[in-house]
Amino acid sequence: MQGNRLIWLVAVGTLVALGGVVALYWSFIPQGRADANDPAQVAAGKALYVEQCASCHGVALKGQPNWRARMRNGKLPAPPHDASGHTWHHADLVLFNITKRGAAASANMGYKTDMLPYAEILSDDEIWAVLAYIKSTWPAPIQRRQEAVNNRSR
Repeated sequence: MQGNRLIWLVAVGTLVALGGVVALYWSFIPQGRADANDPAQVAAGKALYVEQCASCHGVALKGQPNWRARMRNGKLPAPPHDASGHTWHHADLVLFNITKRGAAASANMGYKTDMLPYAEILSDDEIWAVLAYIKSTWPAPIQRRQEAVNNRSR
């Protein structure tokens, strides 16, 4: 009888611990979605983009000149977010994390940029809205290709 009770307690304890691990894991995954077809989200994102992002990435999302070449300080210029850039090559969650935590923290160790983390500046919903706006500017074929990237990353 004691052996069965011990097995039961270990099983319950394991389930409780596993539940805690799952809850902790889910707390680090941002909830939300960048919906380029949601007019309200896109409008909010456009206003935030102009206010927070356009000074580096450009009002027309063209980025800084020579965005692939390091500057004298070793940092990379702000890339374009229009269809000419590489933004659409990344899943929404990657883009969200780059925006929230900063490009250097989300990319490889040698990546140097002036982009700061926006965790203390924009809420998660605001970051999703900015991403929705950016995605809304892409032509339909690029949107479909980026959605395929999203689907592969799920």
